[in-house]
Amino acid sequence: MDGLNIPYNPRTVDEVFRDFRGRRTALIKALSTDVDEFFRQCDPDKENLCLYGSPSEQWEVTLPAEEVPPEIPEPALGINFARDGMLEKDWLSLVAVHSDAWLLSVAFYFGARFGFDKADRKKLFDMINDLPTIFETIAGVVKKPGKDKSSSVSNNSSTKSEAKPKQGSEPQAKFSKPMAMQMQMQMQMQSKENDEDGLGVDEEDEEYEEDMEDDEEHGDTLCGACGESYETNQFWICCDICEQQESSP
Repeated sequence: MDGLNIPYNPRTVDEVFRDFRGRRTALIKALSTDVDEFFRQCDPDKENLCLYGSPSEQWEVTLPAEEVPPEIPEPALGINFARDGMLEKDWLSLVAVHSDAWLLSVAFYFGARFGFDKADRKKLFDMINDLPTIFETIAGVVKKPGKDKSSSVSNNSSTKSEAKPKQGSEPQAKFSKPMAMQMQMQMQMQSKENDEDGLGVDEEDEEYEEDMEDDEEHGDTLCGACGESYETNQFWICCDICEQQESSP
């Protein structure tokens, strides 16, 4: 990155954000307006190449820094190797995602190097987060501004607050009738099943009582001739004694 090796050490939150914004503009330019030139420079036959963006809004495709460790975090290495193995749109989206990660790493590298406290880091993140990412810009999925989102949320909350007093009575009137009808239908079905079960039990009881009455009738009946009991479960006219008496001369 010889052409972009310009000493630059931002020390405040505003300076780091200005550095971030300049690098971001350069990378978006490489992946959009200068995409043909960027595509040409990412020759798969060359060695590992990286896409750099400078605070001066200039971009460059070149070899990574030779010094170890590098002065600042390095971008993704070897972006040129995947150029011909993917659809151009997918390849550009992949480079955009890696570029977003690189921008964040550089910004918070400066924040750590110059001792940003919690408030400074939060301020820097909020300023960065207000801008669309490179991927969102390249892919055309930029979200609506936060102002519209917050206003819609406030409108929804106000609408809910206005409708909230009615929630005490309306849900009861709305759902009480179906619940009552459902409970009534369940009770009717249960009573119907009980009636059917009861009828079956009554029929069995009646048959059992008839059998018992028959048994009692046969068991308690005595022979008029000899005074003995009839034999159970048999159809007869006379008992054995009577038959003996009839057979005797």
